[in-house]
Amino acid sequence: MRIKTIVIIVIAVFLTIILMQNTGRVTFEFLWATFVISKLVMLGIIAAIAFILGILAGRPNRVKRLSEDYTDDEFNRRSPDTLSDEDRDYIN
Repeated sequence: MRIKTIVIIVIAVFLTIILMQNTGRVTFEFLWATFVISKLVMLGIIAAIAFILGILAGRPNRVKRLSEDYTDDEFNRRSPDTLSDEDRDYIN
C-alpha cells in the first residue's frame, strides 16, 4: 500500500474513535436559535464541512486552453528558427 492510503486509513480510524466516544448531548447556540444536539452529529457535520473545504482548497487550478482555430502567424512550432528579423538584426 502507498503511504497516502495508510494515512487516510489512520485518519479515518481516529475520526471514527473520536466520534464514537462523544455521543453525549450538548446545547448548541447559533444566532438566535438554541439546539440540543448529539456531539456525534455535530462532530460529523464539522468533519464533513472540513473535508469539503479541504478538497476545494487543495484542488489545482484548471488550465485554460486556447481554441483550436487559434493561429499565430509569427510563431510556427514546426520551424526550429523562431527568431524574428528584428531579433536577428540585433544579434548580428
